[in-house]
Amino acid sequence: MTVDRTVLDNPYLAAPQRQTFIRAMREACEKIAPLWPLDRFVAVNPYYGLAGLPFEEAAGLLARTGRAQMTLPASFYLKALREGVMEEADLEYALDRSGLAGRNVRAFLEQLEDSEGEQEAVALVADAAAQATGTDWCGFMTDRITSWASAYFDQGQSLWQSSPGDQDLFTAWHADALTDRSPVIMGLKHFRRALQSLPRDPEEAALACLAALNLPAEALPLYLHALLLRLGGWAAHTARLDWENRMYGGPTDHLYHFLSVLLCWETCLLRTLPAQSMKASWTAARRKLKELAQAAPIDPVLQKRLVLQQAYDHACQRTLLQKLGKNTKSKTSSPDRPAVQAIFCIDVRSEIFRRNLEQVDPQVETMGFAGFFAFPVRYIPIGRREVRAQCPVLIPAGPAVRESLDDPQAQQRAVKRRSLAYQVQEAWKAFKLGAISCFSFVGPIGLAYLPKLYSDAFGRTRPVEHPDQAGLPRRLRSKPRSVNLEKSIYEGGEPVISMDEQVELARSALQAMSLTDGFARLVLLAGHGSTTVNNPHATGLDCGACGGQTGEANAKVAARVLNHPEVRRRLAEAGLAIPQDTHFLAGLHDTATDELRIFHQDEVPPSHRADLEALKKNLAKAGQAARTERAARLGIEKGANLDAAVVARSKDWSQVRPEWGLAGCHAFVVAPRKRTQGLDLGGRSFLHSYSWRQDEGFRVLELIMTAPMVVTSWINLQYYASTVDNFRFGSGNKTLHNITGGIGVLEGNSGDLRTGLPWQSVHDGEQYQHLPQRLNVIIEAPIEAMNSILAKHESVRQLCDHDWIRLLAMDEQGRVAHRYCGDLCWEALQAMAVR
Repeated sequence: MTVDRTVLDNPYLAAPQRQTFIRAMREACEKIAPLWPLDRFVAVNPYYGLAGLPFEEAAGLLARTGRAQMTLPASFYLKALREGVMEEADLEYALDRSGLAGRNVRAFLEQLEDSEGEQEAVALVADAAAQATGTDWCGFMTDRITSWASAYFDQGQSLWQSSPGDQDLFTAWHADALTDRSPVIMGLKHFRRALQSLPRDPEEAALACLAALNLPAEALPLYLHALLLRLGGWAAHTARLDWENRMYGGPTDHLYHFLSVLLCWETCLLRTLPAQSMKASWTAARRKLKELAQAAPIDPVLQKRLVLQQAYDHACQRTLLQKLGKNTKSKTSSPDRPAVQAIFCIDVRSEIFRRNLEQVDPQVETMGFAGFFAFPVRYIPIGRREVRAQCPVLIPAGPAVRESLDDPQAQQRAVKRRSLAYQVQEAWKAFKLGAISCFSFVGPIGLAYLPKLYSDAFGRTRPVEHPDQAGLPRRLRSKPRSVNLEKSIYEGGEPVISMDEQVELARSALQAMSLTDGFARLVLLAGHGSTTVNNPHATGLDCGACGGQTGEANAKVAARVLNHPEVRRRLAEAGLAIPQDTHFLAGLHDTATDELRIFHQDEVPPSHRADLEALKKNLAKAGQAARTERAARLGIEKGANLDAAVVARSKDWSQVRPEWGLAGCHAFVVAPRKRTQGLDLGGRSFLHSYSWRQDEGFRVLELIMTAPMVVTSWINLQYYASTVDNFRFGSGNKTLHNITGGIGVLEGNSGDLRTGLPWQSVHDGEQYQHLPQRLNVIIEAPIEAMNSILAKHESVRQLCDHDWIRLLAMDEQGRVAHRYCGDLCWEALQAMAVR
């Protein structure tokens, strides 16, 4: 490796300075939240790396580093005040919390006229160069990096590889940049010479660049954070690679090396552009950078908007608690043994279906639990080789299971057919996209697509096959498919899930569900997924607890294990007896159509056939009621065939809003179902069944607060960020999306990789469908137990202490009696005043 000694001998790079630079780079990388690819687009808190800061300070930091907004404009909150959504009492509460106690509300409102301006932000070399030359160098840098990164990270979308797959990130970029003539065309004649003068080692190159940029020491963290945010999409993608490698093993320096790439771009720009034009501009930028580093963490204008956001959050919390307060009276006593127990995912969309199912048949008891049902498996569909992790990204996936058909001959045919279909698809893709053959395709062969274009456009067929059916012969699609727990999927003959593992998974799942007695004759495990077409973010509508996949595999595995005689025998020996007449069913709730399929109905004992038929009728009625309820929010006109209209949206390739997903989510209730039963929560609340008196040692509560509570906050904050600043934390206009590399989308044909949700996922064209509300977590459990868990898990405590989550405690009468106020302290709430 050749090292430029004239750069490395710079006094900035004495041992202490080297460590300062390296530490600053590592800390900057830790501030970037990961981004999962489109084939498993799980919700991520975009503020994940800032959870160690209070909400207000994080808002100030993001405003300074990237002009990012963490509130809506003041006009939004003032409108809410005029319409009665907010009250002056909410503003008084917010002023007290912000340290402005005693301020007159009226005087505060009068001062809001100037609260719409943007705070000054860090300027990069590219910004200074743009000011000096009038050319958008930041946009140019972004486009060149995107062009390279789309090819380097490609997951099979492109036909040609731009660089050998065994090259590390920095080496691959360096080789590409040395052959890229775009900078020369743009007037950067000596760009490649400047790049060649830098070390080939990514860390040494970064250190040399930082020395050349001569940044003020106190401003270094701000600058590096701002640099990563400028290409925040690709930074988030590389952060995800590091996240998964930390969990499963592998190199964890992708983001660190990507930061080196950005620093090289900045340095080469500085060295290549005319010194006279750059000197004054970059000197002024460094001076302003130093001032920003020394300035107050929160700008006065921003502070006013944060007070408004605090008041808005409080108003929403007050409304929620008033609604829950109406349900403190005991419900009509439930039967000694329910006819059916239906366990749904905690997803907010399940709340609508559960409520309607209970209204259709009061003999049905519904429960809420994470949609992977505590079975964190890896799943291999028929005829596939890739393994899908079916569990939250916060935890490592467990054993792998393979999908199979009950008929061995049909299984063999399905594997061959799907493998052949894949090979044909790849060959056809190569023909369509070939440099010469593409002209033949567009011309005469393209005409053959007219019938399908017609049938797809009118919803008679699907533009693409359902992923679960793709490649399977039509005669096999209706055949029952199960998960194979007995046969090994690896060479060597080891079992997939040993009997000991099955028993432990079953025990922990039932205890986590608070389902250890009172079993019904039928217990339905209803996973969920969504069927949409022409939707790059389709997996974002599937189950986040299943890693951005449907919950079908998890439900099938859980039902198979819980029905196993040997598993039940061992559970009974351990004191957890499942009645002999209890049968577990696996199902899948389609959240786009509100249809619920039950799998393996042929395995239901004859004695339970009547129960099954009654359940299917009830599910159909509940689905129809749920579709009717959702139709109003979807904007479907009254008088239309609501059922057909809702279902049609899932097959309409022009529909940008096939369903609303989790838009509106703002509450997570962890309590027995009776605390919320009968309440219309509008499909905006996560509901987790939990009985703390059955939780020995509060182990289940610890699991809930460290996993589902964190996941729901990620979902809530992803929607929040995509609402308040869709330009920086969302993915923009869905109609302009272009998939790049098979991993993400660009808005248009250039720019950074887009993160977050499309604008159409949070706004209906006239008003917001997701409102900027931080998550209210309401748990029925002793405060001492919750404090013990918060004290044990620093990352969870930070979410609560720093106001990313609003934690509240429900007492044994079902009244929300205390609110967490930080540092393991709680305040009592007076009746329904809830100030």
